Amino acid sequence: MPQAGLKTIIALSFVLAVGFLLVILSCALWHSYYPLLVVATYVLAPVPNWICGHCANPDDFVESAGAAVLDLGRFCTGFLVVMGIALPIVLAHSNLISVPAMIMSVVGGLLIYGTIISFTMFFQEEQEF
Repeated sequence: MPQAGLKTIIALSFVLAVGFLLVILSCALWHSYYPLLVVATYVLAPVPNWICGHCANPDDFVESAGAAVLDLGRFCTGFLVVMGIALPIVLAHSNLISVPAMIMSVVGGLLIYGTIISFTMFFQEEQEF
């Protein structure tokens, strides 16, 4: 894995700020604040992995101990990620927000989720086998 330097941190924070800016502008420009509901999914998306990662029972004797709990956490996180991208589409389909607001919200969400994925790739601890 590549070592994360200061330039990587600055680039990731810039992309994250642009993503949140797009989501906020999608609300403010069209005077409909429903896309801010998507921000809740950004905050809640890593929580199931974190909780299930701590609840899994690491056992030295059995390799697959706690695998079901980890799978449940990944499923819930995947559900929240898909909901964060699909919620603006559903809101635009029901005419609660306009189509340009939906596009800005979806693009902002993709930038934010891309930053989260890049952050975990660059700052993941290396495992020794």
